[in-house]
Amino acid sequence: MPAEWEPHLATYLIWPHNPDTWPGKFEMIPVAYAEIVAALSQFEPIRLLVKDEASFDQVRATIARALTAARDDRIELLAISTNDSWVRDTGPIFLNRVAPRGAGPAQVALDWGFNSWGEKWGTYDLDDVVPRRLAARYGFEVIEPGIILEGGSVDVNGAGTLLTTESCLLHPNRNPHLSRAEIEDYLRACFGVTNVLWLGDGIVGDDTDGHVDDLARFVARDTVVTVVEDDPADDNYKALCDNLARLRAMRLEDGATLRIETLPMPPAVFDAGVRLPASYANFYIANGGVLMPTFGCAADAIARDCLGRVFPGRRVVGILSRELVLGLGSVHCLSQQHPVPTPR
Repeated sequence: MPAEWEPHLATYLIWPHNPDTWPGKFEMIPVAYAEIVAALSQFEPIRLLVKDEASFDQVRATIARALTAARDDRIELLAISTNDSWVRDTGPIFLNRVAPRGAGPAQVALDWGFNSWGEKWGTYDLDDVVPRRLAARYGFEVIEPGIILEGGSVDVNGAGTLLTTESCLLHPNRNPHLSRAEIEDYLRACFGVTNVLWLGDGIVGDDTDGHVDDLARFVARDTVVTVVEDDPADDNYKALCDNLARLRAMRLEDGATLRIETLPMPPAVFDAGVRLPASYANFYIANGGVLMPTFGCAADAIARDCLGRVFPGRRVVGILSRELVLGLGSVHCLSQQHPVPTPR
């Protein structure tokens, strides 16, 4: 599996349409989402799934109002029905072949099973077939590993190491018939990695049971950026301290230690008394850019400086996410990269 910073052919997005994802707040979401589309269109092509062709004009109009640097030539609309917008977890995950082209296709897509994060949020039949629908449209080959896994639960360095969490992948609501060792076998065989690293718990409010893309992300082959909490009274303090200690003890596929950069946590974001999973780790790496969640606070600038430092060749663009995170996710959760299909 290529690292996210490797060149992209395009990014898949799903236009928001399910009011139950943002109950009572949905009217704000298409406008907020259009900012993601507008920003991302400055860096690479977008394949935007829309529930039906009848919605195309309204979607185009909403995006046009957000396009300060118009790149609508990079936005392709596809009439593909879905249950929700979290394409990071429902979309295809691509692998590039290391061997010469003569050994088989240069690229295949993994279609993992999806069960709405452990049967949490109702119907998911349309989401579960998104990879097949996209494969029919674009002609790529699909492989079904046969177990439940979401894209936001794993992160790779593109050189043989995969980072994940115990709280999600070992949760009995995903694959209760598999042991930890058996899950590791799937990860190695399906992602082409040799080294699996386990963090512990996720952040408070994360309904995915602890996706790694809210915690720690590879930003280079040997470097991870991770969120930390300095306030011992904060509910995230213990889990994030534990994860930082684990990262410091981890080794890469070649036995080297990790380089670790830290991101702050934003001040706690609540809705109706419930804490939301606001995290700067939920950024998306595009061709020449990084889309970073922002929350209208002083920590935004600190996080932006950190990501600017670890991605010196890319422009960091803030995406105001106070509305988006009401749906319990942000920029990375809402996007899925299609890497350039070439052998490496």
